[in-house]
Amino acid sequence: MPLMSTTPVATGDDRWLIAIDIDGTLVHDDGYLSPRVVAEVERVRALGHEIIVATGRSAANAIPVVNSVGIKHGFSVCSNGAVTIEVDPVHPRGFKPVEVITFDPTAVLERLIKHLPDAHFAIETANGDYKFHKAFPAYALGANNIETPLEHLVGEPVSRVVVLSPGQSVEDFLDVIAEVGLHSVSYAIGYTAWLDISPEGISKASALETQRKALGIARDRVITLGDGRNDISMFEWAREGGGLAFAMGQGPDEVKAAATAVTASVEDDGVAQVLAAFEGILFTHDAR
Repeated sequence: MPLMSTTPVATGDDRWLIAIDIDGTLVHDDGYLSPRVVAEVERVRALGHEIIVATGRSAANAIPVVNSVGIKHGFSVCSNGAVTIEVDPVHPRGFKPVEVITFDPTAVLERLIKHLPDAHFAIETANGDYKFHKAFPAYALGANNIETPLEHLVGEPVSRVVVLSPGQSVEDFLDVIAEVGLHSVSYAIGYTAWLDISPEGISKASALETQRKALGIARDRVITLGDGRNDISMFEWAREGGGLAFAMGQGPDEVKAAATAVTASVEDDGVAQVLAAFEGILFTHDAR
């Protein structure tokens, strides 16, 4: 049950949108979700504010965490903004797709295969399944994944291309990606030699802006929390509109530099610390 509060429930222009990443933000590397984080998410939602999970995970891979933090209704942003879902407990999958944005991966894959011949490639199809040609870590892809010859990863619309190059350092990987020059798509690079490629112009920020408008929440009443390079777009979106962005303490320096503040690491419940201070953050923000 959500925690009760004597604070009036926010309505209208008093509502805030809080967007929270999953991996390295809500959950630890091993998938652990702190009860303290869950309690604070429930508390802030009970105050009338909108919490939207915004993740690079596919919808099927994200929905267990969305449910575990107590969100049974509402919307979530998945696949780095290419997929938006409505949480629906009675649906067989636990959600209904609201928007799925796809692109033709052929040209991008051909260039990446040429420059990264030993890399692992995967695509996320329009229905949320994955096809891959070399094994990925068990947690990385959803339950519905099919090993597929490399040449069969092209020829159908996809919402995401995933590239993993285990033998490379992040620095070398960045150099290769810069050389490839991915100008016709959106992309984000993870901690390791990991690349997520989305349709052009699509990011967590673009999907969150769509949800903000639909919810009627003011542009400056936005908080974002994340730890990875794919969170930088939503940090910039929050800051440009007068909102706030919190980077997790264990995140890379460039992620922290894009934020308005740095909270504790995921191991020290950084999300819970921000949400526990929510009323004070709002007071300070409105006093500016």
